[in-house]
Amino acid sequence: MKNNESIKIVHGIPESMRESAAELYDEAFGAKFALAISSKTCRLSLLAKSLNLPFAFAAIEGEKLLALAGYKTDAGSFTGGITFSNLIKHIGAIRGIKAAVVFSLYERSFTPGELLMDGIVVDSSRRGEGIGSQLLAKLCSFAKANEYANVRLDVIDANPSARRMYERNGFVPTKTEHFEYLRWFLGFGASTTLLRKV
Repeated sequence: MKNNESIKIVHGIPESMRESAAELYDEAFGAKFALAISSKTCRLSLLAKSLNLPFAFAAIEGEKLLALAGYKTDAGSFTGGITFSNLIKHIGAIRGIKAAVVFSLYERSFTPGELLMDGIVVDSSRRGEGIGSQLLAKLCSFAKANEYANVRLDVIDANPSARRMYERNGFVPTKTEHFEYLRWFLGFGASTTLLRKV
């Protein structure tokens, strides 16, 4: 882990970095999103117009967005702008309906009083420097200051390195859902819920 004194962790992604946020998010989750929207150009356009930038923490170095951690509360969510109407508007009725069905497979139940992670991404060239852990620490401090009982996230079985990072940062697995019958389609067959009490 490097000592990244030049990196600032801020609450809310600056509007000037909206396009960068979309690109970073697609870098991490594009393979999942591609099942719903195969065109990268369309995905980036949708993300850039739909991401709720205040519902995230960002790691910034100079003018570059290095990482982000989106979240969801009862007040809103980082990806909450990806609505059915926006899908129809961006990719048309038929493809929009298909995308909505695919995205529904990723939908997670939400408990009031709980801060739910809505994606954490670190630029591929800067992984292993502890930036993700810094973001998680800030997010958990925010959750505690706003009297949330815990922070929750879900990690897929195809991403064991992410799960190790979460567990190193105090997240504890609470349940695992298996759906091997969808592995051929989704690219993963299980998802584990992890909680960190704050």
